[in-house]
Amino acid sequence: MPSWGIAVILVSAWILFALLHYLSKNKRPFKRALLSMAIGLITLLAVNLLSGFTGVKIPVSLLSLLTSAVGGVPGVTLLLFLNLFF
Repeated sequence: MPSWGIAVILVSAWILFALLHYLSKNKRPFKRALLSMAIGLITLLAVNLLSGFTGVKIPVSLLSLLTSAVGGVPGVTLLLFLNLFF
């Protein structure tokens, strides 16, 4: 996938999250949307950093990064469940 395609996906997700936060009457919807995406990436990082204690590791790839950025914490949870079953 070209880099402009990845950028389009991330910007589209950010705008969609901002719209959802705006509709739910948040004061700063764009900042909140960016924070939601960052929390997903931080969660993926935390899972991989704690893999020595838990034994659970999610391979970092383009798909896992996009899933954690777009899906946030539920996206990382989905990756954990998929890792558990497959």
